[in-house]
Amino acid sequence: MRFSRRLRLIIVPSVVPVVAAALVIALTPGVSHAEALPGAPGCTVLPADNVWHANVSALPVDPNSATFVASIGTSSPLHPDFGSGKYHGQPIGIPYNVVPSSQPLVPVQFHYASESDPGPYPIPKNATIEGGPRSKGDRHVLVVNSGTCTDYELFAAHKNHGGKSWKAGSGAVFPLGSDALRSAGFTSADAAGLPILPGLVRPDEVAAGVIDHAIRVTVPASDDTYIWPARHEAGTANPALPPMGLRLRLKASVDISQFPATDQVILQALKTYGMIVADNGSPWYISGVPSAYWNNDTLHALTQITGSDFEVVDESCLMVNADSGASDPGSCSTSS
Repeated sequence: MRFSRRLRLIIVPSVVPVVAAALVIALTPGVSHAEALPGAPGCTVLPADNVWHANVSALPVDPNSATFVASIGTSSPLHPDFGSGKYHGQPIGIPYNVVPSSQPLVPVQFHYASESDPGPYPIPKNATIEGGPRSKGDRHVLVVNSGTCTDYELFAAHKNHGGKSWKAGSGAVFPLGSDALRSAGFTSADAAGLPILPGLVRPDEVAAGVIDHAIRVTVPASDDTYIWPARHEAGTANPALPPMGLRLRLKASVDISQFPATDQVILQALKTYGMIVADNGSPWYISGVPSAYWNNDTLHALTQITGSDFEVVDESCLMVNADSGASDPGSCSTSS
């Protein structure tokens, strides 16, 4: 089953946000230390050996790198699709909800039921929705059960009867302690069939000085194929377009030293862990959590980075099993 996503055109405004002064950045480039998810102290987001956490800074460049980058846009800027405050009345970014094990389960009706994990899901009545309750966009809803460390994700989510039940385009359940991938060909709340939560830029990570995972990114158009670790495609047949699951990284030669400290943490992650093509949308839009912590003017400086600063990584050597997100860097050549 195929379906495409709406082209997103949200532009982060240059506004003065509220900044959480208690969060202080201590920049430590390239040092990985998985942090517990805020609100769920017993949960980390996927095992340490998961491909989302794989250091790809020394992996070979894909032979088709220039073609893929050109199709996304060599002159198009990197765009943080998250921030503080609101834009056109909508919060900027993809939020996630944390609930206890006692959260009541509610039924969910899916449009793409054959590729969705059936409910019920522990969705609270007041669950935050991407873009807010009146959003006409992707309307992702992410819910983490802090007791079981399970991530529930919905696309195009709408509540019925005040939240007693929900309807959604698609949905998937991800145990955060597991490397298991979805069935081959299955979508999720994202076009690539991957979880959204592991690819979000979070303020707690940036404040700690390290993002230890790849970042979710969208591209204008994709091929009708997918590569590991993706499980689903949502494009049209064109080998010049990136497949879902493509891994890109910021070139090592790009000087990030003059960027604000917040941006340096994000850019270092793009050098070390890169980004994974997860959906169709606007070019080079990276995803993060909406928060009063962000300074939108600071984030806007990231737009100085353009598509020509990126290259495609061949990460195929990391794969242990096609049905698992576990990675083995020991089998990879580090020549580029």
